[in-house]
Amino acid sequence: MAKEIQAELKSALGQARSILEDLERVGLGEVLPTGEDERLPVCNLDGSGNCRPETLEEIAADLGDCHRCNLSKERQNIVFGVGNPDAEIVFVGEGPGREEDLRGEPFVGEAGRLLDRIIQAMGFQRSDVYICNVVKCRPPRNRDPEAEEIAACEPFLQRQLAAIRPRVIVALGKFAAQTLLQSQTPISRLRGRWAEYHGIPLMPTFHPAYLLRTPSGKRDVWEDMKQVMKRVEED
Repeated sequence: MAKEIQAELKSALGQARSILEDLERVGLGEVLPTGEDERLPVCNLDGSGNCRPETLEEIAADLGDCHRCNLSKERQNIVFGVGNPDAEIVFVGEGPGREEDLRGEPFVGEAGRLLDRIIQAMGFQRSDVYICNVVKCRPPRNRDPEAEEIAACEPFLQRQLAAIRPRVIVALGKFAAQTLLQSQTPISRLRGRWAEYHGIPLMPTFHPAYLLRTPSGKRDVWEDMKQVMKRVEED
């Protein structure tokens, strides 16, 4: 019996050695054992070093029932983000409005329906891209988000962008563009000009809500989106 067991073990070890040699030949000799990658630190926006991608589910779980700033006092729902976790394009807006606050989903009001039409004109569906905001809770009466509110939410936006690692970021409006670019330059001067966010091409453009008030801006936004489409096709 002992000899039979020894023979089986010897055979198994031989098979394992053969598999490892095959992996080495195809360049997979450094494959991590199952579960070892979970102990690696998560990748930052630069994606350098020995790290693993963080998932959007992990980020949302860490955000939890957030009370990191005063916006939590009057909100109905946290509006984390929605879309494809492997999206080529991420659209970043300012913050939720009334309908977004009620539904817990970004860009579902009138401005959101206009954004959907823009996305479709680009040849995508809403489910193909990822949509989120600088702040995750609705500012009361749709006022501008304050600096401390942006500061409380920005780390989660950074982690979302690091997790998705899109080919292009589209910053919708003043607050998205100025937050991501750390700039006080007016959106009228930023839009239409390529910038970078941690190595990711970023296109600032007007917010859909602005286009509802100023329809003449739609032509400018479409010119910006044509640049985005071209960049995605080239990469």
